[in-house]
Amino acid sequence: MDDPSFLRSVLAAGLALAFALAGVLFSGGRRARYLVPVSGCLLASVALFGLLPEVAGDIGWVLSLLVAAVGYGLLEAIDRAGVPVCPSCSHSHGLSGPLVIGTALHSFVDGWGMTAAHGAGQALTAVLLLHKIPEGLALGAILRMSAQKRGRALLLAIVAESPTIIGGWIGLRVAQANWLDYPLSLVAGAYLFLGLHAVRAWMQPVHAHREPHAHH
Repeated sequence: MDDPSFLRSVLAAGLALAFALAGVLFSGGRRARYLVPVSGCLLASVALFGLLPEVAGDIGWVLSLLVAAVGYGLLEAIDRAGVPVCPSCSHSHGLSGPLVIGTALHSFVDGWGMTAAHGAGQALTAVLLLHKIPEGLALGAILRMSAQKRGRALLLAIVAESPTIIGGWIGLRVAQANWLDYPLSLVAGAYLFLGLHAVRAWMQPVHAHREPHAHH
């Protein structure tokens, strides 16, 4: 399939995997953590300045924000159930299984948004591609710590990032549907969740590491 938007989703998956490999080979978990807020800010920017204004032009701001809130709430529920939906949302480096499942969902949303957001233009695509760099590095570093063996960590990274291509294919198939504004609003809510929680996850360890020492 040679559609440019679909090829961009393939490029996004390849970019994430390339940097995940770098994260696996040269992992330093703490160094990778500084990439997390960058990724989060990029995703939040996609939602606030790309997807939401686009869909609001068709269905209005009230409906757009309501549906986005549903998307945010769905990921919040998944996260509270113990399945981290992105590398930065992982509460434990030992949970490689839930992390891979959650990142796969995240990747699917990325691919869908990249091909389905027909009016957002090249700026949205560029931001999504840039976001894949810190995401891949963080994913590779965390999986390396969790999976122990490099080969297994790389295989898990492939499983986690491949749904970007699947989401891109599905987004391309439904890109001309009038009802697409509603799932795109869900995607915007998901991006807001991922972006805000990435920054929160980066800030939390500062306090988490200080509190235990207060008891000694």
